[in-house]
Amino acid sequence: MRTSMRQGPEIWLRGPVAVPETAPPEPAHPRAAARPFSWVGLHGGAGVSTLATVYGGHDSGRAWPGPADPQSVLLVARTHAAGLDAVVPAVEVFRRGEAPRGLDLDAVVLVADAPGRLPRPLAQRVRLIESVIDVYRVPWVSEWRLGDRSGRPPRETESLARLTGAMR
Repeated sequence: MRTSMRQGPEIWLRGPVAVPETAPPEPAHPRAAARPFSWVGLHGGAGVSTLATVYGGHDSGRAWPGPADPQSVLLVARTHAAGLDAVVPAVEVFRRGEAPRGLDLDAVVLVADAPGRLPRPLAQRVRLIESVIDVYRVPWVSEWRLGDRSGRPPRETESLARLTGAMR
């Protein structure tokens, strides 16, 4: 008599089954050393000092990093019109090879100038910038405005924290 049920192969074991030895667990992902960065502000009040405090790295203010400073650059601007206007010309300086020798532009960091969503014209400018270079966005953080930089970086900046090695 045939049944329509499928049967799997029969498996027979002879003797006791050995218990596998337990090896010490391997780390899930070994961490690479964080690359040191210099934060360079494209205008006054961009947030360079706050970012350097929270994420680590060298605070260059509005000047190019010196020879002893990290040569990997993160350009910083606020998301208001004047801040966004400063980004493309600064990126062009690197593209044309006019930046000081040895500097490497890694990305642009845009820091929210106010809580909430960007107005459409500013959001369009951000999309234009994102089409030519990697952009990391930092949301409005009320605690930073009050001078408290002791907490963890905002969850929305996880990719920036990984880039700078600030993941805790």
